[in-house]
Amino acid sequence: MSEAVAKIRIDKWLWQARFFKTRTLAAKQVGAGHVRLNGQKVYKPAQNVSTGDVLTFAQESQIRQVRIENLGERRGPAPEAQGLYHDMTEWQEKVPHNPRYEGKGRPDKKERRALDLSRQRDTY
Repeated sequence: MSEAVAKIRIDKWLWQARFFKTRTLAAKQVGAGHVRLNGQKVYKPAQNVSTGDVLTFAQESQIRQVRIENLGERRGPAPEAQGLYHDMTEWQEKVPHNPRYEGKGRPDKKERRALDLSRQRDTY
């Protein structure tokens, strides 16, 4: 007889690998169809995954793509969790959300004080 392939629920694995803070959040992402398993959308948090499967999902402002290396026994510390997967995400340079340009936009508190001082000097 052949040996059975070890499997674990996708929401539980995402939680153990520390991609989501709680298992409930992981289950909501899977249930909403925001996770792909080997290129196919997954809608059931109870979907089983095994080693070698590739998961694609959004995390913050980037799309993560990871290959499952180990299933894990528990939700351990971060170094242990990083051993559960191989990150295949392409490196992306972070772009600042709201760049400030000189003289544009609303002044901050320091700039407002400087403006007030310059106005006071002009009136005397």
